[in-house]
Amino acid sequence: MSTNTKNLSTFKVAAVYIGTVVGAGFASGQEVLQFFSFFGVYGIPAIMLVTLLFGFFGLIILRLGNSLNAKSYREIINYAGGRWLGTVIDAVITFFLFGALTAMAAGAGAIFTEQFGLSHLLGSLVIIGITLFTVLLGVHSVINSISFVVPVLLVSVLGISIISLVNTPVDFGAVRQWAQPSRAPVPFWPLSAVNYVSYNMVLSVAILAPLGRLAKNPQNLNKGAFYGGIGLGVGALAIHMALLTNIPAISGYEVPMIYIASQISPVFQFGYSIVLLSEVYTTAVGSLYGFIIRFTDQESPRFRWLVIGTGIVAFAASQLGFSTLVKILYPAVGYAGLLMLGGLLYGFLKERLVMQPVFKRIKLKGSKKR
Repeated sequence: MSTNTKNLSTFKVAAVYIGTVVGAGFASGQEVLQFFSFFGVYGIPAIMLVTLLFGFFGLIILRLGNSLNAKSYREIINYAGGRWLGTVIDAVITFFLFGALTAMAAGAGAIFTEQFGLSHLLGSLVIIGITLFTVLLGVHSVINSISFVVPVLLVSVLGISIISLVNTPVDFGAVRQWAQPSRAPVPFWPLSAVNYVSYNMVLSVAILAPLGRLAKNPQNLNKGAFYGGIGLGVGALAIHMALLTNIPAISGYEVPMIYIASQISPVFQFGYSIVLLSEVYTTAVGSLYGFIIRFTDQESPRFRWLVIGTGIVAFAASQLGFSTLVKILYPAVGYAGLLMLGGLLYGFLKERLVMQPVFKRIKLKGSKKR
């Protein structure tokens, strides 16, 4: 892996962070519907909590990646969780990285079917193909592809949400009557918020850990985590409010945000479909790269064959369907990911309260001897 860090500005760190979280589930509106909108107005405080947690845990991963000079997420997990817990968390992350790749392939298939009238198989095949090509080019190709698409997504989400809200303001009375917490995968909004952050951090750690290693300036990591958390929170809130203006119709769609775009104009519908496919692609890229790096180095002869083999298996598994994967896979991994959040918090406290004072004492002794 190259150690060239010139391009890792605050913006790029924040953009890559956002890009590892947003994907077919987020940009489609399906994740926000499942984890926030079913709670009605209580989805708003849930998203505020999510914003804080994203900033905090993103910072922990980036800083630990930097201080441990981590080549992959395994160094961070082993440091934070120890041998036993680290092994369990490692297994959860590895499983979900593959699961997220599968969900992205399924999401692409749903977009091809609902928006373009094309085969589900074709959509999954196209996204898997370009994902394989990108990952085979290496880590900097992964980082650049993710950071390029993110600003386009956020502008698109905000634009469609604002237009939707202007055209049809939220009727909070109707929202309270419609709210259906029992339909949410996690039927208690504070726990739903934590679960949402948990499974997303399981996915993000695979990219954020080596990203922290590549950055020379820790301030870029601090600011990148902060702006990344804010960007994710603003994006989720915009989607949530747009969904609430279109109840109850949106609950019957695999891709509710494209339905909302279609209510504005066919041009917006087509444009957002393309943006959504781009986001599916970035999350698929991050998931596949993180999964493969768990088993082999980029320079290894096995790298290419593992990438291709994993892509083939994910393509086959993606035929289970997108909303089914979001509803079942994501919350299950979120519960397991709570172990990782606990381990990260422990690792962060150990780094701040134990390791840093030790390093300072060593430094002071060395300066006295001179």
